[in-house]
Amino acid sequence: MVCRHGRLEAVSGVDLDVAAGERIALTGTNGSGKTTLLRAVLGLHRQVDGEILVGRRGARSAAEWAWRRRACAWIPQRPAAGRFPLLARELLASSGAPDEAAAAAVRLGVGALGDRPLSSLSGGQLQRMHLARAVGCVAAGAGVLLADEPTAALDFAGQEEAAEVLTTLPVTVLVVTHDRAMAARCDRTLEMAAGRLREVR
Repeated sequence: MVCRHGRLEAVSGVDLDVAAGERIALTGTNGSGKTTLLRAVLGLHRQVDGEILVGRRGARSAAEWAWRRRACAWIPQRPAAGRFPLLARELLASSGAPDEAAAAAVRLGVGALGDRPLSSLSGGQLQRMHLARAVGCVAAGAGVLLADEPTAALDFAGQEEAAEVLTTLPVTVLVVTHDRAMAARCDRTLEMAAGRLREVR
């Protein structure tokens, strides 16, 4: 698979098989193509040559892309509050399983913030809300979790808690991380450099 930004190859010659239920840590320097790879799986990056299968299914039609977005939970890097005054509980409800997402928010220490606008939350609080939403997506049927630096805005205790939540969910996990403790919890660690992948362990 190749992903481009204009004429620039951001991801080059990636051939990766991830087994159902496997947990993969994706490491590497900033700008090496990690985020582009995750966004390509989700269909958020469309300059792609090659095929990306999720659950052995491609995504050539609008209906297939809609299925892909339900099948994959997504925790973005540095999640934005958005342009509209969305409340935290509305973000959780968008998971498809609001009760499970709300319970995860309580577990992560942000359960009391449901009526707050996302724009009023700190970086760590917003990251916890997106993690709780991902738990709800899994409860609603997502079988894959893609996470881009999900612990970056958290303190050490928060990183440990988030890693525990992420790596104990009954799904396939592909997580971009610089957190060694998170990577250690995964089954395999891959490193990306200049758009190419190599297995570290």
